[in-house]
Amino acid sequence: MSDRASIQKVNIQEAKTHLSRLVADVESGGEVVLARAGKPVARIVPLEVRPLRRPGRLKGLGWIGADFDDPLDPEVQAAFEGRGA
Repeated sequence: MSDRASIQKVNIQEAKTHLSRLVADVESGGEVVLARAGKPVARIVPLEVRPLRRPGRLKGLGWIGADFDDPLDPEVQAAFEGRGA
């Protein structure tokens, strides 16, 4: 989340002690920056979960025209081969 108010800066020792709370904050849309000696070293952000892909879910929705294997028009064929204008 890019909102500065939702970003917490936490030292590593505090993060060890309060990990469950920090994860809950991140789950609700926040962001945690882990610091060592006051210098940021890591960031905890919400995981972007994408829906699983289902192979074949579009089966039957496409078609190939009856003339798919017919020879191309000579002008079109020449254009594909770079022989015409």
